[in-house]
Amino acid sequence: MLNSGTFAGEMMNVAADRVPDDVLIVEDDPIIALDFEDRILGFGVKRVRTAGSVTRALEMIADRAPDFALLDIGLVREKSFAIAERLDALDIPFAFVTGYGADVRLPSAFAQKPRLPKPFTSDALAGLLKGWSIHRARR
Repeated sequence: MLNSGTFAGEMMNVAADRVPDDVLIVEDDPIIALDFEDRILGFGVKRVRTAGSVTRALEMIADRAPDFALLDIGLVREKSFAIAERLDALDIPFAFVTGYGADVRLPSAFAQKPRLPKPFTSDALAGLLKGWSIHRARR
């Protein structure tokens, strides 16, 4: 875990770059979801929404598409690949989050998508958010 001085410095660095306004977190562990939410809001993101299941995430996307999403691969009794397919179809950038390391196998359509390992650092999370603005600039 980072000390508060390091975390505050990282927040200032991310704030200087454009971050998405609306981030969807798909995570079935409420403690991890809260940690994501706190860090992301600290980076200047205006809205963070969380879903703990594929069904709920797809409903949230249909209601209002996010600018960026973080998808835990392994949810309780399901995988998040249906969410990834929907986000990909909508051209919404996302990253997979996994505690299984680099060895986790993804469907070939998602093999090149970014991954954030658990546990993650604030720097790694900030890098993903900064990557969002690069994706938007290419559109």
